[in-house]
Amino acid sequence: RPDYFDKYNMTYLDRLIPEEYSELKTAIAKRLDAFRGFPKDKGCYGLVHFDFSDGNYHIDMETGAITVFDFDNCMNFWYMFDLAHLWIHNEGWTRQETDPGRRFVLMQQIFDLQLQGYRTETDLADEMLEKLPLFIDMVLIENIVDELECCAREGEELDWEDIEDAAECLIHGIPYA
Repeated sequence: RPDYFDKYNMTYLDRLIPEEYSELKTAIAKRLDAFRGFPKDKGCYGLVHFDFSDGNYHIDMETGAITVFDFDNCMNFWYMFDLAHLWIHNEGWTRQETDPGRRFVLMQQIFDLQLQGYRTETDLADEMLEKLPLFIDMVLIENIVDELECCAREGEELDWEDIEDAAECLIHGIPYA
C-alpha cells in the first residue's frame, strides 16, 4: 500500500490546486510540514483504513462486535488519521443537538468509546491524541484533494462552495467540528 506522502505532497498538490487558491496551498503546505517531525514507530504509524467512518463498519447489536469493511483506500499513515475521520463523522450523530456545548460533549463521549475500541487493536500514545486537531485538518485536506481530483477527472471547474468550509478552516486556523 502507498504511503500518505506518496500522494499528499506539495509537488503533486501544486499541480492539482489552481494558482488562484494560493492561500489554500500555503495552509496545506504548513500542515504537511508539521508532520515531518512526528514519530513513525509501530505504536502510532502503519496501515490505516483512510475512510474509517460509520458508513464503513457494522455493529452486531447482539454481541457488540464491529466489522470494518471497504479497505480500498488503505495507506500507511499515522493511526490518528482514522480517529480524526471518526471525529468529523461523529458530527452527524450529534447534529440534532442545538446547544454547541452539549453537542461537543456528545461528540467527545462517542469519540471516547471509539478510542477505547481502537486501542484494543493499536497501542496509541496519549501524546498523539493531543494532535487530533492537526489530524482533523488532514482529513479536511483529503476531502479537498478528493474534490479537486474529481473535478479534474470530470473536466469540470471547481465550485469554491464545495470546499469553502474546509478551506476557510485551514486558511484561517479555525478548528473544525
